[in-house]
Amino acid sequence: MIASLLMLAAAASGPIAPKPLFRDPVHDGAADASTVRDAKTGEWVIFYTNRRANIARADAKDVSWVHGTAIGVARSKDGAHWRYDGTAAIPKSCTGDTLWAPEVQWLKGEWHMWLTVVPGVFRDWNAPRFIVHLSSPDLKQWTCGERLELGSDRVIDASVLALPKGGYRLFFNDEKQNKAIITADSPDLIHWTVKDRLTQTPGEGPKAFRWKGRTWLISDAWKGLLVMRSDDGEHWTTQPGHILATPGTQPTDRAKGQHPDIVVAGERAYIIYFVHQEGEDAAKSDPEYYRRTVLQIAELKEKDGVISVDRDMPTHVRLKP
Repeated sequence: MIASLLMLAAAASGPIAPKPLFRDPVHDGAADASTVRDAKTGEWVIFYTNRRANIARADAKDVSWVHGTAIGVARSKDGAHWRYDGTAAIPKSCTGDTLWAPEVQWLKGEWHMWLTVVPGVFRDWNAPRFIVHLSSPDLKQWTCGERLELGSDRVIDASVLALPKGGYRLFFNDEKQNKAIITADSPDLIHWTVKDRLTQTPGEGPKAFRWKGRTWLISDAWKGLLVMRSDDGEHWTTQPGHILATPGTQPTDRAKGQHPDIVVAGERAYIIYFVHQEGEDAAKSDPEYYRRTVLQIAELKEKDGVISVDRDMPTHVRLKP
């Protein structure tokens, strides 16, 4: 009887996610996750940047391994155990050789993806970058939409939020404005008007979401993740400090957390972040091992308008459609 009750309690709390949550089997460079549920299959799907972390570099300044990247796909039935599902079928006619930071959402009766494109493979960080919009009926075949005009040729990392009174807000990084997080608004997901600069400090990888009656924005400040909150979606309060700034103690999670994705599941919310492998034993003998990255998951906690996360605690994953 006791054993049965324990089994029921474990099932109710959800499966415990492994560390890492997911590791790309081809290039070992999974990063920048965007997580959705495929209603047709009942599975959860992660689209992610797949950096080519296991290829050789010409020299220490060569960053071509972060270019030439397709968008990887992973699938899961329970949100805790993931399998590799190849790369996304994204047409090159509107994109290019280097694809970063997918943002995938179900809006207006179809799937939408906003994707950062670098038009080529480069050894440095000085190439132009832009964001394109694509759509899909099934998360498998994607159709080209428009290239977003955002007043800069160095924009990356889209996050889109439907507004309560109608229309949509885009959060993105403009590298020509001190790498700040900027917003733009649209009535139709096609025409965008640049609006506000939200951050005064550099950062990237914003993720906007609604949870517990507030609008939140978590972004990668390169020294942990910056948390901002708003009661009305217009006026923002920045939370002191950074979450996931202190390396974890568990294997594969021993560096700062980067580029968040958030999955809201009722009163619960989960953060999926990537971690460089510089803190692993293999990095002691291989100076290039730090380039490898994996995806991790942890549950967010909120109290009095402050978000916290304990990356060392076991994460019971209970996702809801």
